[in-house]
Amino acid sequence: MLIVTTDGIEGRKVVEYLGIVSGDAIVGANVFRDVFARVRDVVGGRAGGYEKALRGAKEHAIEDMVREAEAAGADAVLAVDLDYEVVGESMLMVSANGTAVRLG
Repeated sequence: MLIVTTDGIEGRKVVEYLGIVSGDAIVGANVFRDVFARVRDVVGGRAGGYEKALRGAKEHAIEDMVREAEAAGADAVLAVDLDYEVVGESMLMVSANGTAVRLG
């Protein structure tokens, strides 16, 4: 399955558009990660716990989107967009959206 952020794939022709596919993931931030992230903000550096949670949420959202595309019979997902939003005070939602297509 090809996953791209562009609206086409060089050298490949879209023969059928199968519709919009999406995947979502919501992760909660652990209290200890919150404390350590605040300490990092004060002293500088990267918040590794948050980075790991964000990376995992992104991967899960993309995996869900790919499963939906596969179920539709797609070869690829074009124009993929990742959106991030804070939900509540300590939760993060990642959404992956794109257009499922069959390639020629």
